[in-house]
Amino acid sequence: MPTIILKTLINAPIGHCFDLSRNIDLHLQSMKSSNEKAIAGKISGLIGLGESVTWRAIHFGMLFKMTTRISKLEYPTFFIDEMITGPFKKLHHQHRFKITGLQTEMTDIFEFQAPFWIFGQLAEKIFLKNYMLKLIEKRNKAIKCQAES
Repeated sequence: MPTIILKTLINAPIGHCFDLSRNIDLHLQSMKSSNEKAIAGKISGLIGLGESVTWRAIHFGMLFKMTTRISKLEYPTFFIDEMITGPFKKLHHQHRFKITGLQTEMTDIFEFQAPFWIFGQLAEKIFLKNYMLKLIEKRNKAIKCQAES
């Protein structure tokens, strides 16, 4: 199963970074290029433990719908969102935060598995892992910019 680990240093307090990372409105702003919308569940503001959101977006020219739930949350250091329904066989995203000197280190550990057995594995290797990395980098850039402004 592909795993993406991405560390982002942010010049802002840990609690502020944590809250921005679970802010649905900021997430939607960062994903404008894929016309992402929150269409059910928690559709605005800060998502919390046990809450879910259903996203609709266009990727690769196709419309996708995915519901994720916050399965664990320990303010301000850790939360996990997991896919309940959607296009992946599995999606598990850990968000970790720690203070490093005067900065907050935000670490994403993103694990996913494409459906369709061997065809999914090929897609993961050929383009999907890189595509998902770019989406996470775009989201983290928006969080960093907002936190540091």
